[in-house]
Amino acid sequence: MSDEIMLEGLGVAPGVLETIATLAAEKVDGVADVSGRGVAGLVQKGAGRGIAVAVGDDKALSVQLHLSVKYGIPLRTIATDVQRTVSDALLTQTGQKVSAVDVFIDSIIFPEQ
Repeated sequence: MSDEIMLEGLGVAPGVLETIATLAAEKVDGVADVSGRGVAGLVQKGAGRGIAVAVGDDKALSVQLHLSVKYGIPLRTIATDVQRTVSDALLTQTGQKVSAVDVFIDSIIFPEQ
């Protein structure tokens, strides 16, 4: 397992923070999936899963999310809602400030006809 992230003297596995952020993002209307895509659209495992959480020098969390979204909802609306929801979830669960939530929309899922 990768190194722990220290939050005010408490060691937390990065996977815990990633899970909090993933679950929060997936609750947002329009998000189809939080995942990274590899070569030829293959799903990557591990660090390329589509999410990364880090702690900066100011002890604030920063998050990067790669999303697949559903067609029909403005991308800006989805991204803004994800930023707010993920930031709120991490602050509530960890007590740490969140300095940034960077949202990357990698694909749009169209409804099947």
